[in-house]
Amino acid sequence: MFELRPYRNNNHMTTYDPFRDMEALERAFFGNRDFLGDVGTFKTDIQDKGDHYLLEADLPGMKKEDIAIDIDGDNLTIKAERRNEHEEKDKSYVRCERSYGSYARSFDISGVKAEGIKASYNDGVLSLTLPKKDVEVSGSRRLAIE
Repeated sequence: MFELRPYRNNNHMTTYDPFRDMEALERAFFGNRDFLGDVGTFKTDIQDKGDHYLLEADLPGMKKEDIAIDIDGDNLTIKAERRNEHEEKDKSYVRCERSYGSYARSFDISGVKAEGIKASYNDGVLSLTLPKKDVEVSGSRRLAIE
């Protein structure tokens, strides 16, 4: 279902973006410091299972209580927050790479029965079962020309 796929423009040749180049330089020098990939997002897979879609989101290290799934009209938003639970004064870190903060993704669910969505969380993977709306197939007909 096209509506479930978030839009991302991969054609970077049309305009020059100095911030994109700076981010690429930072990633090359420091490495990818964000455990979820792009800053503020997380990776998802969406499978068409015939009568429903299966959305799986990688949320490693998250607690079930720190994940929220909100539906507002035809938008489904998954939010997750990883809190910084260590005290700097209690521990002497040699290196601290794990990131903390809020992450969110929104999806258009106009082709989904929102009341039938089910969610589960196991081993760092959030799974959503999204039942498809029934598609009305109309018979063929001929239009009169006015």
